[in-house]
Amino acid sequence: MASRQKTKDDDRLGNEGHLEPWHLFALLVLLIAPGLALHRLSAFIGLPWLLGYSIAISLLTYAVYGADKDSAQEKVPDWRASEKLLHSLEFAGGWPGAFLAQRRLRHKCSKLSYQIVFWLIVSVHVYVATDYLLGWRLARTVANLLLHPSPHVLSS
Repeated sequence: MASRQKTKDDDRLGNEGHLEPWHLFALLVLLIAPGLALHRLSAFIGLPWLLGYSIAISLLTYAVYGADKDSAQEKVPDWRASEKLLHSLEFAGGWPGAFLAQRRLRHKCSKLSYQIVFWLIVSVHVYVATDYLLGWRLARTVANLLLHPSPHVLSS
């Protein structure tokens, strides 16, 4: 009976708690550049270490999201994860775990200010990975513009 009630609640709430195929597709697309960058970086650091760290930080981030969600649902929570902690874990490489936790656990996904910072962190990871794959071409261009501004830009 309880499982039947839960199914009705899930349907009423719009399939909360389920990963849609497009969630996984979006995550895979977001992981292309970081994955290729990790592969290239494995020439300097062993691939098992890089993959181990990436998986471990994502699992840790997912677990902290889960613990925070559980605490948020208690009437008197003993502990809550600060947004600073969650964002730090995302920035340390746990953003894939955070992405999955937000969709699967439906936690921290509706607060706009939180989502802005989260997507900035994801963007930074994808940007840095892409730039690394391009031989830091984008970073060099920005540095050249900052260090050697065009006279046309200054006179405008």
